[in-house]
Amino acid sequence: MLNQERFCGELNKNGVSFFTGVPDSYLNGFCNYILKNVPNDRNIIAANEGNAIGIASGHYFATEEIPLVYMQNSGIGNTVNPIASLVDENVYAVPMLLLIGWRGQPGTGDWAQHELQGEITTKLLEVMHIPYAVLEDDDDAAALAVRKAVEEARKSRKPYGLIAPKGVMAGEKGNNKDDIYPMSREQAIEVILDHMPKDTIYSATTGRATRELFFLRERRGEGKECDFLNVGSMGHASSVALGIAISKPERKVVCLDGDSAAMMHMGAMTMVSKIKAPNFIHVVLNNGAHESVGGQPSAGHLIDFTSIAAACGYATVGKAAENEYELIDALKQLQYSDKAGFIDVRIHKGLSGKLPPLDFSHREAIDNLINELNRKEDK
Repeated sequence: MLNQERFCGELNKNGVSFFTGVPDSYLNGFCNYILKNVPNDRNIIAANEGNAIGIASGHYFATEEIPLVYMQNSGIGNTVNPIASLVDENVYAVPMLLLIGWRGQPGTGDWAQHELQGEITTKLLEVMHIPYAVLEDDDDAAALAVRKAVEEARKSRKPYGLIAPKGVMAGEKGNNKDDIYPMSREQAIEVILDHMPKDTIYSATTGRATRELFFLRERRGEGKECDFLNVGSMGHASSVALGIAISKPERKVVCLDGDSAAMMHMGAMTMVSKIKAPNFIHVVLNNGAHESVGGQPSAGHLIDFTSIAAACGYATVGKAAENEYELIDALKQLQYSDKAGFIDVRIHKGLSGKLPPLDFSHREAIDNLINELNRKEDK
């Protein structure tokens, strides 16, 4: 792993001291270093990667300082529009560094949801005419790469990519457990399983929610045919759930979302204002953190999800559920509402270390769900 103090020192020496982006496990060492050592107004954890490109652009316009945007390579897709139509050298010509964690790097082995993304990472940069360097686990080489990247970005007034393979920017995730709220994510999911109809369809968001739902089913001796595990495409689990709910109005559909995932594409919440889906309940398991990638803080505990949801057209109980009893009461009230329901479930941070990696056949899982949703008795 690179010496993060030296790496960030090299950035500073070259005039890069403003950071924004979305945390990534492959960049965990870097993200945690700047979280501890950079003032909050110089390290903005963004809602999504496109949001970060916009913030970085505004910073450059206001200061002429080159910013750095950090992300997992899965987030490149969120940046394509602002890079192509805002940052491009033929539009507003914004220089910036893009620090990208390279999940699914060819030849290294990774989960299925990262394979294609890993394969096309460098190709996407090339298509957008962004030069790049692949960082080595060598402090001297990394320092040279930083100097070249800043020089090229400044001279050409365009982005320059620094791609971090596995291990180069890694760091200890640690256990960021707190006791602000009594329930864990796993406990909250089990309460929901216990108090919704047995044939409820679940759409679980990227990260720990998918793993915890999967292994709760195994521990409880239940089938998984009613579950959609959104292992990639962060921020879209609620949209998948809504699509199912609209098409199967006789089935209860619950989205097990995360606070960071919900904020990443918060515009999706407005859909219930114009589409009637009373069988849909959107649950945000809110621990105020990007927990799966290192526990960096999100805005989850700083905003009023319930009021936002109500303004978007959801039925709510008027406040967040902060313990098991409030969650049960909210489920009872919203289960038979005449419109889609929303619950902000406040949970504490902390990962369950007992869960093994989520290794399953994606095609088999989705075919089982499709078969469940299209049984003959439903037609």
